[in-house]
Amino acid sequence: MTTRTTPAAPLLDDRALNRATLARQLLLRRAPTGAEEAVDRLVGLQAQNTRPPYLALAARLEGFRPEELSGLMERRAVARTVTLRSTLHTHTAEDVLALRALVQPARERELSIFRRRLTGVDLERLAGLARELVEERPRTPKELREELAPLWPDADPPALSVAARCLLPLVQVTPRGLWGRSGQVALTTAEKWLGREAAEPAGLEATVKRYLAAFGPASVKDMQLWAGLTRLRPAFERLRPELAVFRDERGTELFDLPDAPRPGGAEEAPPRLLPEFDNLLLSHADRRRLVPPAAKDRTWKGNQAFPVFLVDGLVAGVWRLEEGAGRAVVVLEPFGRLSRDERTALVEEAGRTAGVLSGAEDRDVRFGTVID
Repeated sequence: MTTRTTPAAPLLDDRALNRATLARQLLLRRAPTGAEEAVDRLVGLQAQNTRPPYLALAARLEGFRPEELSGLMERRAVARTVTLRSTLHTHTAEDVLALRALVQPARERELSIFRRRLTGVDLERLAGLARELVEERPRTPKELREELAPLWPDADPPALSVAARCLLPLVQVTPRGLWGRSGQVALTTAEKWLGREAAEPAGLEATVKRYLAAFGPASVKDMQLWAGLTRLRPAFERLRPELAVFRDERGTELFDLPDAPRPGGAEEAPPRLLPEFDNLLLSHADRRRLVPPAAKDRTWKGNQAFPVFLVDGLVAGVWRLEEGAGRAVVVLEPFGRLSRDERTALVEEAGRTAGVLSGAEDRDVRFGTVID
């Protein structure tokens, strides 16, 4: 049920919410900051595929080069691990360690789905054996299954490796995820890879504030979707005296940090090219602040999301980068008609993106047609 506020709560319309969220996400103007600071500020980057974290930072940071994030991964200052929404993220080392306990309830729900495929499995023993195996040396999921399957012949082998992921704080080791390099998924524990344990687990109230700083103003349901958690209302209520409270056009109660930027709907929002699964579009239960009716259900096909571009702060189409034979072409597929000025600005941004992501000397931008 949607929570409705008293009429006294100030109204933020969808355009104002759009500009506030874009400001938190470093998408109104690129930030002159480093990649590690940005990953921390954004509470991680979606990393279901290897390229999206690089694309996400290219859209948000001044002077970003992919080698910067890749270097952080090699130095183990950031790492790839399953956290929010039971999906793979690139986090700072501190968040890899600290967020695990907070998001563990989502791992346990995922494990319950596979429980009937784990006939006869002692989960505590499985966790202990899996830890020994991956800390001896990083193991691929296939290797992990092959080691564990003989111990529980009645269990479904793929479910064994899923259970290990749910029970242990596993990270993907390099070279997986490095820029310009390839590598199969190999896993070890976060403590082994990073050489330490969490100094202090992430607190719920502190994480609420971090979420609002990166995605607010937002409702309780918004944060629950972002984190993959439930029953967060009590934490918001404990923080209510410290937070600003608003309502959206539909009367939903929104919370925010009092000093967070809310620049208003008149603020200019330049075009930006975002990767598939960007957290900007996955962190609110109500996405109308970012996704207009013309774009609804057009950025996904099955379980796959397409890279999207923003025009005037809203999803306006999908794009792709085609590379080969020393040439790189960004193909833009708008959902509707763009003005001449919008096309010019979008082409400029697409050319910049191609320059960051491709070493090809021959680069171009062209428009295609979306096929529904």
